[in-house]
Amino acid sequence: MKITFWYRLPFTYLTWLMALSVATGGVGLRADTLDVTITSLMAKRHIPGLSLAVFENGTIIKAKGYGIVEDGSAIPVTTDTLFQAGSVSKSVAALGALALVDAGELSLDTDVNGALKTWHVPENAFTKKSKVTLRRLLSHSAGLTVHGFPGYAVDVPRPTLLQILDGEKPANTGPIRVEQTPGSQWRYAGGGYTVLQQLLVDTTRQAFPDFMRRQVLVPLGMRASSFEQPLPPDRMALAASGHYLDKTVSVVLGRWHIYPEMAAAGLWTTPSDLARFAIAQQDTFAGRSHPVISSAMAAQMMSVQMANDGLGVFLEGAGEDLRFAHGGRNEGFDTQMTAYLKSGQGAVIMINANDNSMTVAEIMEKIAEVYGWKNYPRMADKPKLDVPAPIEDREPEVTERLKRVM
Repeated sequence: MKITFWYRLPFTYLTWLMALSVATGGVGLRADTLDVTITSLMAKRHIPGLSLAVFENGTIIKAKGYGIVEDGSAIPVTTDTLFQAGSVSKSVAALGALALVDAGELSLDTDVNGALKTWHVPENAFTKKSKVTLRRLLSHSAGLTVHGFPGYAVDVPRPTLLQILDGEKPANTGPIRVEQTPGSQWRYAGGGYTVLQQLLVDTTRQAFPDFMRRQVLVPLGMRASSFEQPLPPDRMALAASGHYLDKTVSVVLGRWHIYPEMAAAGLWTTPSDLARFAIAQQDTFAGRSHPVISSAMAAQMMSVQMANDGLGVFLEGAGEDLRFAHGGRNEGFDTQMTAYLKSGQGAVIMINANDNSMTVAEIMEKIAEVYGWKNYPRMADKPKLDVPAPIEDREPEVTERLKRVM
């Protein structure tokens, strides 16, 4: 094997290399170390495919796909490959709700039963003391049941939204009911975002995917994204297949599950589109632009409501280091979105596998190192979980650590 030392490289090549480093602030060279980390971890953990987007100051500075869309396939993951976002869907759905609050069509702090038409939150002893409000739905403090949703295989009957809300067959989860006094404590509830979905349908009189496309996705330039469940046939060719990483790599039967619980878990998207979502929140908060909500509403969205939970996002850090984030896990897919509210930095990572080895968290930590994120917490410094991440919600452990509660 012939070894070429750096001092034997042609002068013109070295000049170009140093110029590239200066022109990009070293980003091009540093990104290479990130690529090495990613490909190494993917091989070690047997992750078929990964896609990411890194952004700074309103611009996506790195977007790249790695690996393949399905185990055994030769089709590569690209920046256009669609992944299921899992619970990151909640952050995007929350923005749609806040837009209606800005428009005066909904209130954050009144009983949602006043706006619900097709279905109502059943009253009980808990709701006599306090009511379910939109603020509480968005911040997981409404006291509602059903942590998360496993979705439905492509070849089985799927319930209507009303059947899901009441836990009626063929729904595979229980009825969504108030089991704690609303506003009294934090309790993660995908069920709350399913109530939100019905609230938005009743308020706008539009199908949920149509409302979200017009109100949020198109204004933010998220043109690859859709809440449509099932995914339309013309988009299936762009979608990655979900995988389990148990003792072997196996493809989810039918390639993925279908999620009629769209607000809670139904978004198909790309890291670049989620980066556009995050950048829009940074810009709105700073008053640079207002594509969906006002700066005042963005300030509420990014304010702690309860247990490090904002309105649709989780919050960590403080001051200049305040970050908003959300993780997601659907059947065969994991996602992590993290963004600094004020510095304009952030990243989104999506993989077509359920990985419990903390690969996504390791890569996010490497991104923080490579791109100079200030005071990003190392995995070793984060609180340890006493129990594994929940199976039903498929939320990755990194999100549970962000929330600091289980």
